[in-house]
Amino acid sequence: MSDSSSPLVVITGACGGIGAALVERFGRSGARLVLCDLDPAALERVTHPAVALRLGFDLADPAACRAAAARIERDVGVPDIFVSNAGWTRAETLATTDDEAWRHELAVNLTGTRDLATPLLGAMRARGSGAFVFVSSVNALGHYGNPAYSAAKAGLLAYMRAIAVEAGPDGVRANAVCPGSVRTPAWDHRFAEKPDLLGRIAPLYPLRRMVTPQEVAEAVFFLASPLSSGITGVALPVDAGLGAGNPTFVEAIS
Repeated sequence: MSDSSSPLVVITGACGGIGAALVERFGRSGARLVLCDLDPAALERVTHPAVALRLGFDLADPAACRAAAARIERDVGVPDIFVSNAGWTRAETLATTDDEAWRHELAVNLTGTRDLATPLLGAMRARGSGAFVFVSSVNALGHYGNPAYSAAKAGLLAYMRAIAVEAGPDGVRANAVCPGSVRTPAWDHRFAEKPDLLGRIAPLYPLRRMVTPQEVAEAVFFLASPLSSGITGVALPVDAGLGAGNPTFVEAIS
């Protein structure tokens, strides 16, 4: 069990595939954890001894986000680390991105993060220390489908840089990781529709595979830790090489 002197880490989307890996990684380090998720029942099933607080709420609800931030400060204190991990998408292409999908995906993936983070950022700046790590996406760096989700994740990078530049003088760092395809339950609906999908997309990655939730969690942990004390404003791809180039293209012209 962590004690009150251990770093306090807020993790959103704590019950998803990457969220579970983050809980395990930060919990193993001795941190105290504040877990945030849309599903209160799923939060109750997380039994890690490092959990100090569970908060079930909708990131698309601004009042709920601000209430959650207030409760964090009141019940467990000002966080040392904020990990923005929550994410959701179903609108695959421009043709399927209607007005409702656009607004909802930006609310969940971008605006809700800002609504929760803003009061906590103010408290970190007043204290003189803190670290933010945003789980963005390769979709923020290039187009791989999901237009609304991509716009939101690109917005997270801009928000991250704003924190890095404006709150840096107050001792607050902000960075992001940009995962490629991560094999989590979020992909289950795609694999159910297209059983051959993994075999079709794996050759697009130089490492010939999807990355694991644990690999993403290790990158987040590094950027949140003192090991990266001189790093801020950075977006780190964790994408099995997708952003480096297209191996199938190289093979085709060889």
